[in-house]
Amino acid sequence: MQYNSEDAMAYAFTMTTGCDALMLGRVTYEGMAQAWPNMGGNPYSDHVNAITKYVVASQPVDTGAWDPTVVIPGDDLAAQVAKIKEQDGKDILIWGCGRLTDALMEHGLLDEYRIWIYPVIRGEGQRLFRDGTETTLELTDSTAFDSGVVVLTYRPASAGGDTGGDRDGSQRP
Repeated sequence: MQYNSEDAMAYAFTMTTGCDALMLGRVTYEGMAQAWPNMGGNPYSDHVNAITKYVVASQPVDTGAWDPTVVIPGDDLAAQVAKIKEQDGKDILIWGCGRLTDALMEHGLLDEYRIWIYPVIRGEGQRLFRDGTETTLELTDSTAFDSGVVVLTYRPASAGGDTGGDRDGSQRP
């Protein structure tokens, strides 16, 4: 929490309210669904709670805990996300990293990475990318905040600047 400077929070708010959908893997969804429905009373959490959550899962998921939620079967990920991206609307935000982001990248469905780097070094933790993940990225933006946090924005180099399929022409997952 010590790195939640006003400028970083404003950036996160603008990024989040520029989205009308949130996509999560099952494990991330289950953790978030325990906390977020109990948050509210401010524009940020009210927006997150109101937008559609897409949870990608190969196992049953309790979607009643955090409405509105739509389950995307893991074996139908590419087709379902391609359909969602063709619809009119704003950006889709993804929280977390792992198999979901790797699978979207493999299918050419991930338009942008925004990687938040905090000025803390830890010799342990979850990996950002899984073994065998490989792609070439192009840095499109960097934003530094007063707290020392930096957001690096990358686009897969193969995207060549074309974000076809975006619901509003802006960067999408």
